[in-house]
Amino acid sequence: MADQPTSPPKKLYIETVGCQMNVLDSELVVARLRDDGYELTDDIDQADAILYNTCSVRQHAEDKIYSALGRIKHLKRKKPDLAVGVLGCMAQKDQGQILRRAPHVDVVIGPGQLGRVPELIAKAKADAAPQMAVSLARNAGSRQHVTSSFDSYDADREPAVRPSPFQAYLRVMMGCDKFCTYCIVPSVRGPEQSRPPSEIVAEARLLAFQGVKEITLIGQTVNSYKHKEPDGRVARLSDLLERLHEIDGVERIKFITNFPNDMTDDLLQAVRDLPKVSRYIHVPAQSGCDLVLKRMKRMYTVSFYEEMLARLRETVPGASVSSDFIVGFCGETDESFDKTVGLVERSRFKNSFIFKYSPRTGTKADDLFPDDVPEEVKRRRNHVLLDLQTAISLEDNRAFIGRETTVLVEGPSRSTTRKEGWDGPDQLTGRTHCDRIVVFDGPEELTGRMARVKIENASAVTLFGRVVASPVASPA
Repeated sequence: MADQPTSPPKKLYIETVGCQMNVLDSELVVARLRDDGYELTDDIDQADAILYNTCSVRQHAEDKIYSALGRIKHLKRKKPDLAVGVLGCMAQKDQGQILRRAPHVDVVIGPGQLGRVPELIAKAKADAAPQMAVSLARNAGSRQHVTSSFDSYDADREPAVRPSPFQAYLRVMMGCDKFCTYCIVPSVRGPEQSRPPSEIVAEARLLAFQGVKEITLIGQTVNSYKHKEPDGRVARLSDLLERLHEIDGVERIKFITNFPNDMTDDLLQAVRDLPKVSRYIHVPAQSGCDLVLKRMKRMYTVSFYEEMLARLRETVPGASVSSDFIVGFCGETDESFDKTVGLVERSRFKNSFIFKYSPRTGTKADDLFPDDVPEEVKRRRNHVLLDLQTAISLEDNRAFIGRETTVLVEGPSRSTTRKEGWDGPDQLTGRTHCDRIVVFDGPEELTGRMARVKIENASAVTLFGRVVASPVASPA
């Protein structure tokens, strides 16, 4: 009997905007569509489906998506069967507005329904009508808050989507209960829901089987993780770290992002006592002024944050800490900003992610407070804080010169390019156990392995060195 002809695989183009949550969501979506006969392409003109996984934290991220949707209208005209989808936070927040502004979109799917992407693409084609799936929400004044979210679906993983086959994100919880006044996330991702430890451990074992060496646990406030077991015991993040630490093949574990109020002693002791857990903690401060923190509804004071930081550094000597800051929040005066500068000077963060305040429709701050800091003042404060943090990072990185450190090699360095005719060693990049970026000469065969590197130079962002031993067995 003659072989039956097979249909060529459908091509999927996906673009991801936003945080680590979205990066992981895209990986899971691609895994589902792979099972439905799709394969990835980076050529948008060849795609049978174009998906945008979106972010709503800042207006710029949303503007970028609407611009992209405008650019592909001509593709939809040329290929009527092309499926166009908007996924994630912007889909949950804007819903019907997306279809009004971009009527050529076929599916609008919130972050809680991403497991339904293949089904809804097929239904949009069959019905010749756009499909929408978003989480239930209740009105809270002019705002909507998601009340139920995140239909469970199998944790298929797709190594081809990851930036590195040796590193992977692993979600431990969804949603957020903090309701900071500037933040849209609770409204689009719903309340905190911690996954059962057994599910997380099983997924980590799958990742290790796929060759993953470094797992990063993610949650909106990952250290708020709590799951009540059937026997009544409550599993905390520290308990989860202990279980993940025992998995063969996993050599490094990180977790982001943390909330200051939930930085408990048991968690810090787990970081100190478990060799595979990275001595790196990201814990946003957002401001160094109590009045601004109160307007942000951050639920702590500057003194509380600094006491937490002192406890962290006492428990985990040598830990590196990074932070987030918002400049130009409603009512931030020059005096308020000076207090933030003081906190950064005293805290000496490894690095800080600094953002200008951007009002978001649907947040409490947008209802209650005028956006009263001029844009030029926001820009100036952003530059001042960035320059200060750069100087601190440079000084602290220079302290590594002459020292040896263990690096998980991620692959070729994107920051260096080989010149024509260059026959010297390859430039590789990786990160230390305290999450500092290291660039060094070495063969590409080191990728995915631990190498011992001696640091010979430093910038504010990067350490530069040479391999002195590889591979090594432990993350010390």
